[in-house]
Amino acid sequence: MSNALTTTKQTEKELISVLQSSLYPSASIPSVQMVLNYCVAAGLDPMQKPVHIVPIWDSKAGAMRDVVMPGIGLYRTQAARSGNYAGVSDAEYGPDVTEKLGGLDITYPTWCKVSVKRLLPSGQVAEFSATERWKENYAVRGGKDKSIAPNAMWAKRPYGQLAKCAEAQALRKAFPEFGSQPTADEMEGKEFEVPERDVAPKQDSRPTLEDYSAESFELNYPKWRQLIKDGKKDAESIISMASSKAVLSDEQKAMIRKPVEVDKDGVIDADFVKSFEGAE
Repeated sequence: MSNALTTTKQTEKELISVLQSSLYPSASIPSVQMVLNYCVAAGLDPMQKPVHIVPIWDSKAGAMRDVVMPGIGLYRTQAARSGNYAGVSDAEYGPDVTEKLGGLDITYPTWCKVSVKRLLPSGQVAEFSATERWKENYAVRGGKDKSIAPNAMWAKRPYGQLAKCAEAQALRKAFPEFGSQPTADEMEGKEFEVPERDVAPKQDSRPTLEDYSAESFELNYPKWRQLIKDGKKDAESIISMASSKAVLSDEQKAMIRKPVEVDKDGVIDADFVKSFEGAE
């Protein structure tokens, strides 16, 4: 956009007006602004119409919204400018099918195949093919009645529209460095389906622990007290170790944290042990 503005000495407002009156006559100003922003970010000339404004149904919002998408012409131009583009094949079509879709009789090819050739660094030419199905790509009329009939363009050009979709896919295979965004032809008539995520709370995979029984606590408590007295363990590490096996009560934790009482000979105070032995 900057090159176009500099060359023609147009302001952004003037350029939007030009685009809206010529290349995007039915688009709103915010949508044309999106085109300019896209072109600025990608370093494209908006006057070449490298992208299209595609109205797409947003199922979550319950309304149509404009989306900016590249056209098949942009992928062709990028491939040609790469210096490695070695041509594209004629479209090959599968057998015709005549079917009534949304009350409209339409004859269409079941599939279309297009191959794009790319010159590799080794000097060899590689061929990248893509096969697209008409039923998977055609744009529906949609609307309030959600018609599944093809829109005017796909009804008029069932072969040409499908060929562009196949070529776009082949170009992305041959030149993945240009991006993976679908073209306007591929997304026309499609919906943005944004499902509500039903995210369940993360479940704790650890087994549910039972309360630390009075019997087990009474058995292990003197050993823990001795470890604390000998300086081999502290109260918190013992609590952590015991809690991995069972749930300690606040009273049990308080007993473990209680300072060790030692007599003058370095032996655990007998009165303290006796008071514990009498506890339930």
